[in-house]
Order: sequence, then structure tokens, then C-alpha cells
Amino acid sequence: MPDVAVVGSGPNGLAAAVTMARAGLAVHVYEAAGSAGGGLRTTELIEPGYLHDVCSAVHPMVLASPFFREFGLSRRIRLEVPELSHGAPLDGGRAALGYRSLERTAAALGRDGDAYRRLMSPLVDRMEGVADLTLNQLLRVPRRPLAAAIFGLRTLEQGTRLWGARFREELAPALLTGVAAHAVAPLPTLPAAGAGLMLGALGHAGGWPIPVGGSAAIARAMVADIEAHGGVVQTGVRIDSLADLPPVRATLLDVAPPGLLRIAGGRLPAGYTRALESFRFGNGACKVDFILSGPVPWTAPELAGAGTVHVGGTRAETAEAERLVAAGRHPERPYVLVSQPSRFDPSRAPAGRQILWTYCHVPAGSTVDMGGAVMAQLERFAPGFRELVVDYRVTTAAELGEYNANYVGGDFSAGVMDLRGLLRRPVLSPVPWRTPLSGVYLCSSSTPPGPGVTGMPGFHAARYALKDMFGLPVPSLGP
Repeated sequence: MPDVAVVGSGPNGLAAAVTMARAGLAVHVYEAAGSAGGGLRTTELIEPGYLHDVCSAVHPMVLASPFFREFGLSRRIRLEVPELSHGAPLDGGRAALGYRSLERTAAALGRDGDAYRRLMSPLVDRMEGVADLTLNQLLRVPRRPLAAAIFGLRTLEQGTRLWGARFREELAPALLTGVAAHAVAPLPTLPAAGAGLMLGALGHAGGWPIPVGGSAAIARAMVADIEAHGGVVQTGVRIDSLADLPPVRATLLDVAPPGLLRIAGGRLPAGYTRALESFRFGNGACKVDFILSGPVPWTAPELAGAGTVHVGGTRAETAEAERLVAAGRHPERPYVLVSQPSRFDPSRAPAGRQILWTYCHVPAGSTVDMGGAVMAQLERFAPGFRELVVDYRVTTAAELGEYNANYVGGDFSAGVMDLRGLLRRPVLSPVPWRTPLSGVYLCSSSTPPGPGVTGMPGFHAARYALKDMFGLPVPSLGP
């Protein structure tokens, strides 16, 4: 009989299982889908021979995540790290370019180069402290107060109407806004600014890695480690109730609050139940995957070397698109997040062909096909793009929610990213991973530190489960 049951095999469920199995416990992972990975799946989505990441594609946080650093992910799989982490095209063939080198980035930003350097340099220099602050729970005293203070002040600047005070031109603001818009939130806001500064600093401190073979390579490495330490990962098994599980001492649930309510089946206290029922989800994404007959013909040729491109135009245009989504509307010119994985990993497509991974933000639960709007934005900054499209597939926000029950309404963040949503994730507690049920822990992205492939929600939940239920320390996770 297992000691531990883990429900859900996304990156957080797998991180929890790795940690528990490394502690010498018998671990069994249950996954409803036919393959493990959750947001780390890669499949032949359109045609045989073309590998598309179903959810996440580029992973800025895996090099900073304490879990993945201890796990030694970069020694287990091959990660390609483009020199140009991300870019943002503007009309007229211009582009803001975020290189791994902060100095090179600043040099390409014109009159705002020095201002950008002064904004980002203290964060890049204190990356470990910034990561410690942002990848753990907020309700604690920072272990590196100076890094926390600097990060807080810059977040306050970029998350308010002061966000343009230090800049005079369009490139630097567009570069920062493209990254901040990852948060699927109105701009400027503090959570979006914090996310953008963290991701932007990571782009300079270590880069934004692309896994060779697709994001599924990360999940395969984690499953292999679980199995090497005696664990079992079982797919095609849906858990609808705690009664479906064997009598284990600890249960870790990589599910969103509605999933916890369903599985608990009325056993949770009334107050906690009300908190879960009031948990808020954010807006969603419409994903558009492409097969192309050649590279994207960006007007700004430097963007061919970017792992990620933020297609939204100026800071004002991107902010307007996100404002419309927040108001429940579908922008005619949406913010489009683009990944070019086959430019760095030829195994993704046959010779001479490319794949392109894109999504745009839409209102929660949207059934609108945004394929035309996405192509129009790409054509705007890469004339001739449409002529290269061999085939494409649209996944609406509603379909994204059907694919993964944690993505309610197409919200891949598994919870709205505002101040309340960050503090009450899913409840306001010094240990939000614990539930009121003895031995039952929540470890999805609906718990701190929130979304992103970090493994940290699962690691935190496992850490407390080891302490509470087994009296065991956190084990070594290295290869």
C-alpha cells in the first residue's frame, strides 16, 4: 500500500511526488488524462511529425526555481537558451530586444537604455533574493530584505501610473509591457508589474530556456525520477472522491479549488468551503498553433533569433488590449504571445518547416475563434506571414478549460492574478497548502507562489506533509 497519493500530474503534482518519493515513501500518482504532465505535454497536435507544446512552451522560471535547481533539471534534459530572450515589434520595422546581456539590451534601447539599465540592474544583481521573494509565500519575512525592498519599489513604479516616468521613447516601455502582460491583468497593476520585472530580470540573469523535444521532456524527467525511487505514475485514472484512494497517510491534490471541493465531497468545514467557493479565476487564453513553410518574416530581422516575441505594439496598445479583455471584450488587435521553438530545436518539425506557438488573451470562458485576429497581428509585423501558413489549429478558452480542469474558463494561471488573488491563494493562511482535513494538502497553481512551471506549490505542500504526517526532513533532490 502507498504511503502517499498524489492526484494530478502537472509540474506541481510531479514535484510533490518527487519530493515524497525521495524521502523514502511509497508514492502513487493518479492522472485522469492519458499521459502525465498537465501543462507540460507535447503532442502531434496538427499533423504527424510536428511537435507542439499543448500549454507552456518557454520556461523562464526553471533556472531560478529552488525546486528545479535542487532537482538539477538542466543536467537531466537539454535546454536551449536563446541569446535573445524576448522581443517586441513596433511599426516601421523597429523592435525592442531583450537579450540575455543587460548591457546589450540597454545599448539597443536608444535614449532609454541607461534608464532601463538602472531599473533592471539591481534586480539582476540580486536575482537569488528576488526569486526567493517571488517563489515562496508572501506572508513571511523576506530572507533578503534589500532585494525585497528594491523589487517592491520597482514594482510600485511599474505597477502604477508612474510606469512611464523614467522613459522618453517607445522601445523600453514596449519591452517591459510585453513581459508584464503575461499576467493576464489590466495594465498597469502591481501583480503584473511584479511578474514582468521578475521574468524580465530572469531573461538577463539566465535566459528563457526552451526544452529540446518539447515541454514534455521536463515531465518525463520528473516521472523517471519518481519511478527510480519506487513511485508509480498511473494515467487514465480519474479520482472523484477521497474514497477512490487507498488509505494513505498523506494526499496531495494538484487540483484547483473546484476540484478540491468535488474530491472532498462535503467533508470540509463550512468556512473553508465558502472560501473555496468564492475563489476567483481570471480571464483566459485562445491558443493558435501553426505549421509554417518557413521562418516568420519579421520586419525587424533580429526577431528571428528570439525565443519569445510579444506582439502587441506600443505600451499603450498592449494596455488597451488588456483593458478590453478585462472589460469582457475581444480586442481587434490582441496582445499575442509568440514562441518560436523550432528555430532552436529542429526536432519539432521536418526539415524546411517550422512550428509556431501563440496565444492571445480573451474573456473567461470565451468560445470565440481568435485565429484571424492573431494572424492579422502577425501579418502586421511580419508581412507575408499568411502565405507561409500550411495549417493551424485554434483552441478556444472554453476548450482549454475542458482540456485541463485546473484552467477554469481557460485561465491557465488557475486563479486571478491581482493582490487579493495573490494573498488568498486559495485562503489567507501562513500555510495555505494545508487543508482542514488531516493529511490532505493542496499543491496546484491555486496555491503560492502561483502560476509558472516552478514546481514550488508541489514542493511546499510536500515539505509540510513530510513534517506534519511523517516527521521527516526535506530530502536531497539532486540527480
